[in-house]
Amino acid sequence: MLLSDQLSYGHSVGRIETKAEFIAASMSPRTIWKSLGPVDQKNDISGDTAISRHIMAGENEREGKSNTAKMGVMMVWQKQNGAWKMLARQGYKI
Repeated sequence: MLLSDQLSYGHSVGRIETKAEFIAASMSPRTIWKSLGPVDQKNDISGDTAISRHIMAGENEREGKSNTAKMGVMMVWQKQNGAWKMLARQGYKI
């Protein structure tokens, strides 16, 4: 699994989820993504910690309405038992 047990997942609207909350929400999504991808990704590694920043752009459908999304994302990764795990993520409006 790519998620740390200590995950703090921040959405651009201010909602924060734990690992369990993030997984539960992912299993019954209110938003269906038709396309989604990172733009202008930059990664920096320092020892067992990495910071990844990118612009997330995509198209989705929510409650029958098509939408486009574009937001900034910062993720903190930590090497745990030899594998990279997402420790924190924060989306933000641009």
